[in-house]
Amino acid sequence: MASGTALIYDEEMTTHRLLWSDPVCDIEVPERLSFSYEQLKCYHLLERCVHVPAREGSEEEILLVHSSEYLEVAKSTQTMNEEELKKVSGNYDAFFFHPNTYRCARLAVGATLQLVDAVMSGKVCNGMALVRPPGHHSQRNAANGFCLFNNVAIAAEYAKLKYGLQRILIVDWDVHHGQGTQYIFEEDPSVLYFSWHRYEHQEFWPSLRESDYDAVGLGKGKGFNINLPWNKVGMGNSDYLAAFFHVLLPVAFEFDPEMVIVSSGYDSGIGDPEGQMNATPEVFAHLTRFLMQLANGKLCIILEGGYHLKSLSESICMTVKTLLGDPVPQITGEMAPCLSAVESIQNVRAAHKPYWKWLTYEGNCFSFLKQIFLLLKDAKGNDFFSAVLGVILPVAYSYQPNLTVIAVGPNRSLGISGISLLCALLQGVAESRIFAVIEVRSSAKLWYFKVSGTELKSNSSTCSMNCFQGAQ
Repeated sequence: MASGTALIYDEEMTTHRLLWSDPVCDIEVPERLSFSYEQLKCYHLLERCVHVPAREGSEEEILLVHSSEYLEVAKSTQTMNEEELKKVSGNYDAFFFHPNTYRCARLAVGATLQLVDAVMSGKVCNGMALVRPPGHHSQRNAANGFCLFNNVAIAAEYAKLKYGLQRILIVDWDVHHGQGTQYIFEEDPSVLYFSWHRYEHQEFWPSLRESDYDAVGLGKGKGFNINLPWNKVGMGNSDYLAAFFHVLLPVAFEFDPEMVIVSSGYDSGIGDPEGQMNATPEVFAHLTRFLMQLANGKLCIILEGGYHLKSLSESICMTVKTLLGDPVPQITGEMAPCLSAVESIQNVRAAHKPYWKWLTYEGNCFSFLKQIFLLLKDAKGNDFFSAVLGVILPVAYSYQPNLTVIAVGPNRSLGISGISLLCALLQGVAESRIFAVIEVRSSAKLWYFKVSGTELKSNSSTCSMNCFQGAQ
């Protein structure tokens, strides 16, 4: 099995910079990369990662998503003077060109594809690419919102073509809607796209009707485009976790992706001037940990936005630490989502209920509890885990225990792999301190049980398996 975490960074991507005054674009600065890289160094995370060099994305790779006419426009900017650059930049919404922008954008594409190759080839299990310019707003024929080429969309098409993947999950936790990615895949059932974003009833940029919860995809892609609009600022850890528990994770486990790609914008974090949200860096460790349970851990995280340097860099470090397998820090404080978040989550579930059976469970607590008792009685695979996501995880995060105890009797139908997944999902509480007791009645099988890297095995007819992870 693959192991290790890749980190991809090239200092040249910091040469893309604004040459004139523009209050819309002046927050997209080179220090977003260099400051974050230095913070990784301060936490001694760089030395723990597998360093994979960036490369330029080829024209053929860029054309997997973008038109040849658009590519030629981007290429032509390399020899322009400042006035010419300013003029061509004005043709697009919130974008600026520098003579080295085309080169940087090709490096961003190539770095993303290098990460896909490293993960899919088994060189590493997961990884992160620190790139700029970002990509998720970029459309087939247009730069948009600081984005020239859609790095993540190109990566998905590349993975389908080179590795024959049929199910790719893209999770966009940037605070802006990645409309470029949505447009590219809205008719494609092989790509499940999830985006939460500040929306404020269409008042926040990009202010599109198709960013609302009822934009579910088109044609064969219906149900594979999930928009969760935040209609007020100040969303915090509890709101983000609720979105994962009640929307993303149920659908993602049912979709069963072969690879997960994250459009990882940290402008959804606390302190960012764009998002104005209150989610702390620790929550990104938890979100990352959940996504690591999908696609056999094949997880590629690609930087998008993030404009408060301290919040950005701390959130990146939390993400990388989690990819490396470190215990996730416990989240404290109020864990009930706000009413606005609940309303958005309920709207999304209702819009997508026709397409995903794991969303058919009712959203109120009493109905959930009634169903969980029935499901736990039968303990049937998928039904059981929909109950886990809908009740056990929210309750566990609200209770904030110091220790998680999991007791499993011999009369079960989950299997060892299911029990291992249950333990992995619960590692976000109690700082990964888990005590698991499993009674096994089998003389013919050798049972293996793994909790956060600790493997236990027994061939006795009746035994108990105990594991403490992260206990002092």
